[in-house]
Amino acid sequence: MNSFKTLFLVSFLIMALAITLSSATSSEMEEPNSSHQGTSHFFLSRKQNRVSLSCDKYPKVCRINGSAGPDCCNNKCVNFTRDMFNCGRCGKKCSFPKICCEGKCVNPRSNKKHCGKCGNKCESRGSCVYGLCSYA
Repeated sequence: MNSFKTLFLVSFLIMALAITLSSATSSEMEEPNSSHQGTSHFFLSRKQNRVSLSCDKYPKVCRINGSAGPDCCNNKCVNFTRDMFNCGRCGKKCSFPKICCEGKCVNPRSNKKHCGKCGNKCESRGSCVYGLCSYA
């Protein structure tokens, strides 16, 4: 009977250790914005050591692959060459129906250099009508 108690105790301790290790692995893999309800303070304190980079303090962060753009505006990475709300400079908005091409607000329905979309040039004899190059 004594060996049965020992075997039960050892089994219980192994299961407790397995549960602890599996919860440690899953809490480390959680998304940064996920809920931490039920997570121990030990694991939460480990996540708080992350460094937050802002482009106001570190403008080069906007040049990282996957960034929205190489320019920093109001602590957000943007692209001044094509951002409708920051066209050419921070805060310059393009009015409807204009779009931002090469840092300038242009009307793609009538602009020969950006007909229908940025960079779509009509031939020298053609014109841009309703966003389509006409050659008549």
